[in-house]
Amino acid sequence: MIHPAGFRPAWWLPGPHAQTLWPHLFRRPRRPPTRRERLELPDGDFVDLDWTPREDGPLVAVFHGLEGSIDSSYASGVLGALHEAGLRAVLMHFRGCSGEPNRLPRGYHSGDTGDIRHLLGVLRGRFPDTPLGAVGYSLGGNALLCTLGEDGADAPLQAAAAVSVPLVLREAADRLKRGFSRVYGAHLLRSLKASAAARLTGRDDHPVDLAAVQASRDFWELDDRLTAPLHGFADVHDYYARSASRQHLGAVRVPTLVVHSADDPFLTPAVIPEPHELSDAVRFELSRAGGHVGFVSGRIPLRPRYWLDERLVAWFSEKLRSDLPPT
Repeated sequence: MIHPAGFRPAWWLPGPHAQTLWPHLFRRPRRPPTRRERLELPDGDFVDLDWTPREDGPLVAVFHGLEGSIDSSYASGVLGALHEAGLRAVLMHFRGCSGEPNRLPRGYHSGDTGDIRHLLGVLRGRFPDTPLGAVGYSLGGNALLCTLGEDGADAPLQAAAAVSVPLVLREAADRLKRGFSRVYGAHLLRSLKASAAARLTGRDDHPVDLAAVQASRDFWELDDRLTAPLHGFADVHDYYARSASRQHLGAVRVPTLVVHSADDPFLTPAVIPEPHELSDAVRFELSRAGGHVGFVSGRIPLRPRYWLDERLVAWFSEKLRSDLPPT
């Protein structure tokens, strides 16, 4: 079943672009001090983790979006909100996103479930009796939903959440070529090209034509020339088909909140699933407005409330903390 989200956009931030851009440009969240840990991966590469200060209590793993990091406002914001609510949190940077290029030619992608699965296994091994949750944003949310669908009842989580997920990747690639959304697409393409150049220049252990990558005009071309060959896909069509998370929603067995806005400027309404595609474990909350990882409310101009953080804290408090009554 699809539920209406209890979100009311700030009247002074009308439309999807204002909702999307305000947190990115103006939000300065209070982030708790963090401790960095380098987690070695089975293939010889690494990911960097940032831990909030609490040493006990329920734990939430956080997965950022495309080219994000702990410095992304939504990531800092939710780490602070979870900490203030008495929950622990750890953010996993996808390969190459922590400020240092990763060791291997490969990077990360929308269906990259291996590193998420490895981290969750490590956390469950370290803290066998700790209630464990996970939240992913955009690309991170897509990869998390793919992981949950693939693992079903074997996923080592008590609760999960995913925000502004590109559930059908080809729709996102098309949307970022149109209208003002081309601004977002161009920004992300520049970042991805720079990351690829830093990681692959001077190496001969990869199948990528860097000149072709730099000439890519949109995500269809970039993913066909970079993402697909680096990560074992036949081409961009194979990558988009196999890495779209919508097809996995029926197999999710962990209680999972999905927060989505119908006006998301990175996506189209065509990505929104039909109710019969959702398992009983998935609570899909849809709002008419909110932008992409926006969801900014507040009646007083320039005094925003970040409803999304509040909703995620309420969800994980309910599902992970036995000392709180159900809501």
